[in-house]
Amino acid sequence: MPTALWIAHVQVTDAEAYGKYAALAGPAIAAHGGYFLARAGRYVQLEGNDRPRNVVARFPSLEKAVECYHSDAYQAALSHARGAAVRDLMVVEEAE
Repeated sequence: MPTALWIAHVQVTDAEAYGKYAALAGPAIAAHGGYFLARAGRYVQLEGNDRPRNVVARFPSLEKAVECYHSDAYQAALSHARGAAVRDLMVVEEAE
């Protein structure tokens, strides 16, 4: 089964609330086998909409990433991000 990438492009509008999200999201992601490959590091925007915070996490499968998103722990974290950021989030299966 191929692994999957959770890719988020974020513009934070409330740093304090988003910080609470980030503190809770990391453990929720780890609990589902996810780990960060990139998290708010340097980037170069070449096309499309610029969102200054970019996050990539790898999960064991697309299903595990989606399960994480819908989990109680991640949804509790996400409650702090709502209204604190403009986000695009997708999960993409990696090529084998």
